[in-house]
Amino acid sequence: MTTLDTADDLSVRKQTIARHFANASDYDQHANVQQTVCHYLLDSIANTEQASVLEVGAGTGQMTRLLADHIQSQYWLINELCNEQTATLQSILPTADVMIGDAETINLAENHSLIVSANAVQWFDSPLSFITQSAQRLQSGGQLVFSTFTPNNFLQIKTLTGQGLHYPDIDEWQLALDSAGFKNIELSIQRFDLPFPTPYAILKHMKLTGVSTNQTQVTSDDTQTFVWTKSRLQQFESDYWQHFSEVDETGQLMVNLTYEVLIVSAFKP
Repeated sequence: MTTLDTADDLSVRKQTIARHFANASDYDQHANVQQTVCHYLLDSIANTEQASVLEVGAGTGQMTRLLADHIQSQYWLINELCNEQTATLQSILPTADVMIGDAETINLAENHSLIVSANAVQWFDSPLSFITQSAQRLQSGGQLVFSTFTPNNFLQIKTLTGQGLHYPDIDEWQLALDSAGFKNIELSIQRFDLPFPTPYAILKHMKLTGVSTNQTQVTSDDTQTFVWTKSRLQQFESDYWQHFSEVDETGQLMVNLTYEVLIVSAFKP
């Protein structure tokens, strides 16, 4: 077991993202969609016996736990952005090498038989580059399994604030996979509409799961700051009720937040 920490090399944007997730101490209690997606990914893995497994962006270890319980591997390499997760990840897979750092820039070795990433790739500066990187890191016959989000993710937030990450669409992912030479490509979209009692409850949920509209966008200036003021928050709540309110089965007014997830499985020839 070794732990390599390269967190000091993070860009300002990645440091901000790491801080958001480091502060999301109740992540697992609120990240129910993400947990469901991890099970979809597990079901997509073709072989339970592996030679070398790389997990990219392990976070609190939701996917890592499933891998530890259901997959056998001679070697494990677990990557995560936040140094705060090291002990947790090491406790889940004591024999694994845990590498803390930016998956886009650090050396995550090659010749893996399986690469897995759950709900992390959208935070890349260049999400589609994950495909070419994975093609280089996989051995022949190896499988890539990952999830990310579609342009419809958090559509209510994006509509009302103009803020949010840029998500490549399914056609862009298909083209990237084809161009990198992957075969047996499977892409599927899962949509989840989560109900909340108020728009403010949605913002609280996003914060508890490490998602923030503050300084997470890539722009020409590297980061774009979005600050909630009292008037902006009031306008947001008013607009959310106006455009996205529904009545639940008990007759209560509520609002939804849309998660739309892309599940990908592909093999290197």
